[in-house]
Amino acid sequence: MKITTLLFFILIGLTNVTLAQISIPRGLITKAETLSGDRFPFNAKTKKGVLVFSVEKPKPEMLNAIDKGLDDLFKVAKKYNYNAKTKHTEYVIFIANADREKDSAGNYVPNFAIPVGSYAGSIYDKGGYMYAAGMVLWAEPCAFMIAKHTKKFENVSEVVRFEGEHLILYHNDRKRYNETADHSKGGGHPILQ
Repeated sequence: MKITTLLFFILIGLTNVTLAQISIPRGLITKAETLSGDRFPFNAKTKKGVLVFSVEKPKPEMLNAIDKGLDDLFKVAKKYNYNAKTKHTEYVIFIANADREKDSAGNYVPNFAIPVGSYAGSIYDKGGYMYAAGMVLWAEPCAFMIAKHTKKFENVSEVVRFEGEHLILYHNDRKRYNETADHSKGGGHPILQ
């Protein structure tokens, strides 16, 4: 029995994981863990079906804020006749530990530090890393990472809406996605108004 269980967990670690009708590529989990430096031992679903992986058991306020952010996103997406990826159940969100909780002005804005990548030399470059409130990780399934909040959950809704904009554009308007994906070249959120 112990050998069977061990083999099961080894196989799960090497292959895709299927949860809540979404196949989660192992590479997605690895990418979230590598970028954040965190492990995501907790998973939950929001009331509307978003699959959430988190560093700790997500608070109900956090889960509700995720649903609200996607509600807001899907409402504006409909104005553009963007219909692909407008269901909560098509999204996976990772909640990572914040590397800082306040921005340079002292406002509560939890962010995580990530490698600067294409933002090198831009105003976002903090010496090889940059702070982000959210980051798209994967296009299929639609997945992104946000920083854990303990208050001001309206900020969570905003970050979810903004990160989701990139995925909506990726699946509905690739030209506009390519024009807006990299903020170091100008532009910001909201993209869809």
